Amino acid sequence: MSTTQSERLRGLLEPLVSAQQLDLEEIEVSRAGRRGVLRIIVDSDEGVELDACAELSRAISQKLDETDAMGEGEYVLEVSSPGADRPLTEHRHYVRATGRLARFHLAGGSDELVARILAVDEDGLDLEVPGVKGRKPTARRLAFDEIDRARVEIEFNRKDKKEEEA
Repeated sequence: MSTTQSERLRGLLEPLVSAQQLDLEEIEVSRAGRRGVLRIIVDSDEGVELDACAELSRAISQKLDETDAMGEGEYVLEVSSPGADRPLTEHRHYVRATGRLARFHLAGGSDELVARILAVDEDGLDLEVPGVKGRKPTARRLAFDEIDRARVEIEFNRKDKKEEEA
């Protein structure tokens, strides 16, 4: 997708996404055979429900039908939330991942760290590194400039907040 098309789509769609109190995370245009595929990824601090994606999809579809932003060819529109193991690239992503386990690839090397995000501020993260072989977890501070890339880890046996409050 050209930068111009990306910028044009972002300018066209961002007001629709913001009107739903959502953040426009990503716009991706690709080909699937003869058809184009327009993939819109949205998120919010509270997550995104299926009904919100469906409502937003209808609004985006109507707006795209009114313009020539996707050209004359056929395309498929997909509106969804980021996956559970999404990459953490923006400050708001780390805030939303508070309490979650994440895998950090540290800058300047091949070091990797898996830790739970406890708190986020403007400079970095307060983490809890799980203990190994019966040891207690340890606290660690990680500055944003120490992180090359990060991704939320999927936990299958973690209690959710509702279970912990009960």
